[in-house]
Amino acid sequence: MVLGTASHAGKSVIATALCRIFARRGMRVAPFKAQNMSLNSAATPDGLEIGRAQALQAEAAGLAPRTDMNPILLKPMSNAGSQAVVNGRVFGVLDARDFTGERKRVFWPHVVGAYERLAAEFELIVIEGAGSPAEINLRASDIVNMPVAHLADARCMLVADIDRGGAFAAVAGTVDLLDSADRARVAGYVFNKFRGNASLLNTGIAALFERSGIPCLGIVPALDMTGLDEEDGVTVERRRERGWDEAGDRLRIAVVALPHIANFTDFDALEEEPSVDLMYTRNSCAIASADVVILPGTKDTIGDLRWMRERELDRAVAARASRAGGIAIGICGGMQMLGISIDDPLRVESGGSCAGLGLLDLRSRFAAEKTTICVRGESTAFGTRVAIDGYEIHVGVTEYGAGAAPFAQLRCGDDGTHRNGALALGGRILGTYVHGLFAPDEPRHAFIAWARALCGRAPAAHLEAVQARRHARIDALADAVEAALDLGALLPAETLAR
Repeated sequence: MVLGTASHAGKSVIATALCRIFARRGMRVAPFKAQNMSLNSAATPDGLEIGRAQALQAEAAGLAPRTDMNPILLKPMSNAGSQAVVNGRVFGVLDARDFTGERKRVFWPHVVGAYERLAAEFELIVIEGAGSPAEINLRASDIVNMPVAHLADARCMLVADIDRGGAFAAVAGTVDLLDSADRARVAGYVFNKFRGNASLLNTGIAALFERSGIPCLGIVPALDMTGLDEEDGVTVERRRERGWDEAGDRLRIAVVALPHIANFTDFDALEEEPSVDLMYTRNSCAIASADVVILPGTKDTIGDLRWMRERELDRAVAARASRAGGIAIGICGGMQMLGISIDDPLRVESGGSCAGLGLLDLRSRFAAEKTTICVRGESTAFGTRVAIDGYEIHVGVTEYGAGAAPFAQLRCGDDGTHRNGALALGGRILGTYVHGLFAPDEPRHAFIAWARALCGRAPAAHLEAVQARRHARIDALADAVEAALDLGALLPAETLAR
């Protein structure tokens, strides 16, 4: 089990690496995280929903994602608390009062069932914790850290982010706050994201061992995670307001950094393209100077649209789209914002009704049942026919008006084709429910060529083969972590010898 001294210490990354390390050794390995809190999710092949980190870990293990890998997913919402997704389907909305021992009584059987199904099929489970196991105020309701360690009889590795500072104190404090039974499961700790000469840590490591008896299992260097999915909103904050690259002729793409932005990994592949300069922004001047402005997915569509209006970002988006050469794109909730109206009569999110930006001829109404499907099909919106391969996760039901040409014709399984999305102003305003639209190389390359031509920029000198590099990056991550860790402290020698 991979635990952390805090959120964003690198648990997901280390767990991903371990899945690939053991899979390469021929082991039947699967990831597991009992409860995840994230607005970045993924659709399973059977049309259910799990956290994106577990989908990446499944990929590292050579598996298709399944809900047993993440039975409880909490998606934070405005004021209303968090939407609970249990075994891939919406369970209900939790407010702060639900984060008590009662939650454990309701959700723990789902955690046990999911873990036991995986354990019956796989010979090794790589478990990821959440936040810190030393949140003593939440111990009575914990269903993701030490209770899971005891359920699985797991040896635990504690990960600390040494790049932030205070890592020695974080390890010592975490271990000190665990009770004796929990502490006995901690095989050691790992310093993650280290930069510099590791020998400088030796005296501190020795002193910490003398104090706690907990050994250091390795020092993992700061690694380039470009192109590998992240699910923490901290990553968006790190990429905000850095300014445009004034050198060269890169396509400027402004993604509006909504307060409840969801599935921002939709744009990771675009960031890798050398001909693209992509920025997350809340600045109207940055939007005005962009070639393309994107309204991303959100877990609070009406609330985030009102937030945009308070800052007059809606005007900036509309002005950018109306000028010659300007392109506006809405993904999922972003598409709903570009429409005429949004209604939430059942308070699925924050409730109420709101006028959209009026840039697309469509109206959206939230329903109690969530749509979670994998889709494939074709689109000619980028000037040529391209294959579309992605997924939809939304609660809105959208009615398209006569003025909205379809973005794509898609299919889900054997259910036939259905229209998806809408176009206006000759395709310069575009909306779609498809997440993962830009992940495959073909539609992303077509989009870049189309957008650069529309904005008066020269053709891209180079287009990146992101898909081909993805597995190589997972292998490189696994290589670095394997070289850094003492795996013998986690698994028996006969297992590691395979």
